[in-house]
Amino acid sequence: MFNRRHFIITTAALFSQPVAGVALEQEQTAPIEPIAPRAPVSPRSNWASWDARVTPQNYDPFTSNPWGLHPRFLPTLVEANDGLIPGDIHVDAIARYLYHIRNDGMAMRYGVAIARGNLYEPGTYNIRRKVRWPTWRPTDAMIERDPASFERFKDGVDGGPSNPLGSRALYLYEGNRDTYLRIHGTPSPRSIGGRASSGCVRMVMAHIIGLYDQVATGSTAVLYPTEDGITARS
Repeated sequence: MFNRRHFIITTAALFSQPVAGVALEQEQTAPIEPIAPRAPVSPRSNWASWDARVTPQNYDPFTSNPWGLHPRFLPTLVEANDGLIPGDIHVDAIARYLYHIRNDGMAMRYGVAIARGNLYEPGTYNIRRKVRWPTWRPTDAMIERDPASFERFKDGVDGGPSNPLGSRALYLYEGNRDTYLRIHGTPSPRSIGGRASSGCVRMVMAHIIGLYDQVATGSTAVLYPTEDGITARS
């Protein structure tokens, strides 16, 4: 014979398992909220230490060369051609030089790397932005063109010495349109003198740190044709 206490215990046992099963099923089928990717950052508090990290000890821009560059790619003061506007930048894509025109008829010349193949885009651009230790994200065109190299960076890369834009970046515009072309530092200084980038003009990080403060926003950057471009038009 079942007493009242036995009935209550038995009933609880009968009904507890299905209730728990329903709860478990609901937990397993509940939608999982996607985690939004964290936006890349470049903490200002790190900038000074990063500058020191990419600048050689006892740095002299005209002679320091721990990167093993050809001496002609070290910063050099040269006479500017007549008629050039002080403050503007001119990139000789054939010799791989960048010239920054000064007020005294002279220009500072730096070695650079330019884009591979037909990714180099000659033209006249306006420097609308300047950024210290920029973050970076490959363009959609870069990801589509070479997913093996760029897909993993689709959410962006934090600023720092290993960032592809390096220590400084000058952003090139046509009117109000960002061209996604940059003049920037590079963590691959041995590429200087060659054709290595996906469209931008690369400089040694210590060199562009020196150039950066001398360039005003609103200045013009002229990227001259490569040897291929000149041959095609001749």
